[in-house]
Amino acid sequence: MTKKKVASVLLASSLVPALLPSISDASDPPLAGQEAEEFLQVARVVESRDLGAGVTQSKRLTLSNGERTARAVWKTINVYRPMQKFSDGGFPEIGFRDSYKNEIAAYELDKLLVLHLVPPTVERRIRGERGSLQLWLDDTITEGERMSRGLTAPDTRRWNDQIHRLRIWHQLIDDRDFNNIHNVLVDGDFRIWAIDHSRAFRLGKSLQTPEGLKRFDRELVERLGDLDIDLLRAGLGRWLTKSQLETLLVRRDLILDRVERLVAERGEESVLFP
Repeated sequence: MTKKKVASVLLASSLVPALLPSISDASDPPLAGQEAEEFLQVARVVESRDLGAGVTQSKRLTLSNGERTARAVWKTINVYRPMQKFSDGGFPEIGFRDSYKNEIAAYELDKLLVLHLVPPTVERRIRGERGSLQLWLDDTITEGERMSRGLTAPDTRRWNDQIHRLRIWHQLIDDRDFNNIHNVLVDGDFRIWAIDHSRAFRLGKSLQTPEGLKRFDRELVERLGDLDIDLLRAGLGRWLTKSQLETLLVRRDLILDRVERLVAERGEESVLFP
């Protein structure tokens, strides 16, 4: 039975708690880290298809380096509008940006914070066009699909810790699509992944839903505290503007202020983990 057929059987059965075949059960270990980045930079494009979802006209590419084949998401969108009006009738947004550059910045920031939420992503030129190339995650479903099927993680504490980190992530990068459960993927080990950051890193100087930030990873709090403009400029300055970097730090400060206030109110053990 093929891997795809095995996955279908598992998803259809109410007797198996597994979401999909565990990533650790795959015949080839998944690409990650520098190995994934190098593959994305040099692998040859052997197939290109329209992704058929979203508004960024992304493509799904099949890549091969002669030894390995993998898929990736290719984005070239790079739109800037001094003022953007939206159909919901709310206030127009100043400095709206929908760009592949934000995808790369999200991955680089993820690495700085050691979050492991964002799939490997690089900047690359393909057929004369520059864009972001992000590793496609096989054997995953969206958070929306997980919820609709009533699937629950076997390790509740690990799952909740991931959710708390994800909420901090969305607030930090001013991702207004944080409620889009199709931008969160879940793999066979119930590991959470965050995707689709082309409209992140907006210029908001407040947190979208601060009340949703209730528990915080101790190590992540420390890493947030270590961020400064020089570190961000060195790591993300190729892809983000000065305003984007500065407002990111404003939101970082608001997150840390909330941590300090909640610790004072509820005690460290109730707010920080592990």
